[in-house]
Amino acid sequence: MPVRPADIALAHRLADAAGEVIRQHFRRGFDVELKEDRSPVTIADRQAEAAMRRLLDAECPGDGVLGEEHGEKAGVTGRRWVLDPIDGTRSFTAGRAIFGTLIALVEDGWPVLGIIDQPVQKERWIGVAGQPTLLNGAPARTRACAALDGAIVATTSPHLFAEGDVPHFLALVAAASGGNPRQGPVYGGDCYNYGLLASGHLDIVCESGLMLHDFAALVPVVEGASGRMCDWNGDPLTADSAGHVLAIGDPARVDDVLEALRATVHDHDH
Repeated sequence: MPVRPADIALAHRLADAAGEVIRQHFRRGFDVELKEDRSPVTIADRQAEAAMRRLLDAECPGDGVLGEEHGEKAGVTGRRWVLDPIDGTRSFTAGRAIFGTLIALVEDGWPVLGIIDQPVQKERWIGVAGQPTLLNGAPARTRACAALDGAIVATTSPHLFAEGDVPHFLALVAAASGGNPRQGPVYGGDCYNYGLLASGHLDIVCESGLMLHDFAALVPVVEGASGRMCDWNGDPLTADSAGHVLAIGDPARVDDVLEALRATVHDHDH
């Protein structure tokens, strides 16, 4: 079912509501708590998500809602809004404006609408299935990448990877850098990396250990900009994906990236 204009308008209002809250707290005094999984959370995360949920409860009460901070509300429509009020809380607490608000609409397990909103720099990417991705209303497009050697690879931090995944990431970095340490990866960036890839500034983003609220919104943004999103096996990302996430700006490089990620597996086999 095509995404309705009303859903797109609502997604923009959700981002506006979250951004208003977040800007009030950015670089101000606030406490940072650690959640059970040891990840940081602030009053801004909780209040921004609460503001979005109030809008959803009022406008589409039958839809499900899954948010990082306030859990899951079951729905009856087969549609679910997936929210991450501050993707990159660590960057937010460090005063770095590379975090973002992620808003996705998932239908029958498939992300069909996604927003990456950077509320301080006021940059907003929106992707809708079947439509070109827009950055602040203008079309965004990934760039061509003639070879894996020389591609710019980004990730937030290998420290966040699931156990056992770092050697595979390093194999990809080695293939992209041609052994030149000055051509190493770009670290930091959270969801902002995916917006930069959609706008043609990065070639590959590789992450592991992500949850649905971390990646659902990214899929329509990257794919609507002519990029490809998949897991480390090359399969599309859905609500059931395990959290190994790849964004590749030039779909012609997908097989090269997957092969590079597998390199260490083959090394262990022999």
